[in-house]
Amino acid sequence: MALRFVGIDPSSVDGESPTIWVDEEHSELVLQGWKPNPELEAECASLEMPGHGTGIPDGEAVVRIPARMAHMIREACDVLERPQLA
Repeated sequence: MALRFVGIDPSSVDGESPTIWVDEEHSELVLQGWKPNPELEAECASLEMPGHGTGIPDGEAVVRIPARMAHMIREACDVLERPQLA
């Protein structure tokens, strides 16, 4: 799998580095973020809506990404939506 680097939190210090990549082979965003505090994780796990039961399934995680990286998420989405050149 080859990941395409999109961006890193410009305010990162001491190795804390929320990062965004694109996995073009699988058409997925790959996000590295901060672990939530227990209260936020519990709140996320307790929310129930159509198509989303309560809890956080094994193999999934809640991560926090700073709002200042929104433009990087948009860029990563644009990469995935671009037609692939043959």
